[in-house]
Amino acid sequence: MSMNSEALQELIAGRFPDARGRFGPFGGRYVPETLIPALERLTEGVQAHLHDTEFRQTLGSELATWAGRPTALTYAGRLSAAWGAHIWLKREDLAHTGAHKINNALGQALLAQRLGARRIVAETGAGQHGVASAAACARLGLPCTVYMGAIDMERQAPNVGRMRLLGAQVVPVTGGDRTLRAAIDEALRDWVSDPLGTYYLLGSAVGPHPYPYLVRELQAVIGREARTQYQQAAGRLPDAVIACVGGGSNAIGMFHAFVPDRGVEIIGIEAGGRGAMLGGNAATLSFGRPGVLHGSYSMLLQDADGQIQETHSVSAGLDYPGVGPEHALLAHSGRVRYETAGDEESLAAVRALCEFEGILPALESAHALAGARRWAHAHAGGTVLVCLSGRGDKDMPTFQQTLLAERP
Repeated sequence: MSMNSEALQELIAGRFPDARGRFGPFGGRYVPETLIPALERLTEGVQAHLHDTEFRQTLGSELATWAGRPTALTYAGRLSAAWGAHIWLKREDLAHTGAHKINNALGQALLAQRLGARRIVAETGAGQHGVASAAACARLGLPCTVYMGAIDMERQAPNVGRMRLLGAQVVPVTGGDRTLRAAIDEALRDWVSDPLGTYYLLGSAVGPHPYPYLVRELQAVIGREARTQYQQAAGRLPDAVIACVGGGSNAIGMFHAFVPDRGVEIIGIEAGGRGAMLGGNAATLSFGRPGVLHGSYSMLLQDADGQIQETHSVSAGLDYPGVGPEHALLAHSGRVRYETAGDEESLAAVRALCEFEGILPALESAHALAGARRWAHAHAGGTVLVCLSGRGDKDMPTFQQTLLAERP
């Protein structure tokens, strides 16, 4: 997309979202009337608590003593030598429960507690948000129900067991596409039935206002830490920052601190799946058109009649036909470039990081690594900072069927 200078200036000035929850033309609130009071109450709660000194101190203490922040910044020396550029990794895989999801889950659970919620509902795709939600609710003594697509439950069986051990009820979703989209639908239906007693702990930077803003603010700790850590290590900013993009929470958390740094190239990597055909990928910003899904106006994968299409990715966490509205604006403004990485090149990136650095990345994170490899080949000697959003233990069933099946 072409550079939109007015939108870019607004982004750099930090003026999004506006009072209506809009990120330029994107975002907003498109929900049943029954949910409006709950969203208004949540918006008021965000305004009252999110940047309150006592809330930030409590959240910061829990992130430090329970969730393991700050996470490390690792220079991948052997991978850098192989790929021809300097590769740095922001290690969200080292956070408690194994991914960046804990930052958002813990923050929202603390907010729900302050709003007097009696129970938490959540959705999950790859299972990491479900595990993080279950862990945060166990920490705070809140009952937790997690909706998960039946297909995702099969390919992410280890995380289903982890959620149940942490005390959550895991509800399989057998309707719709039986992946993340269907899980969000079911969680929303549950919330509609009890919008005041139940808190919906949404896992990505999608959905109706104020969720995209709330999730961004809770995940922005990633980019703030990474920016400071990199400057301390290298004495400068990186040439490029790269993260994978599904709904977009790890990416918006990583990108937010770097948006004003015009000398830093920012790249989001979507799931290219099997190719550019509709239904063969989950690359919303690369192949989608504007529309409304799950309460927000953003870019969607839809056919000529406006019907939302099923998606494909080897990664359950990226297998979603929409994207957060702030990412749609970042693409529209030209500040962030969005590319795709297919299943095979992402699996190859898993093998490379394992064999060169002794780190097993999540399949989601492997898409960012595949993008970093492509960038490195085009920018020999440059420096790129990659958000390693999670670890790959949860993906072992897929690795057994792909990477390990190739070996005797």
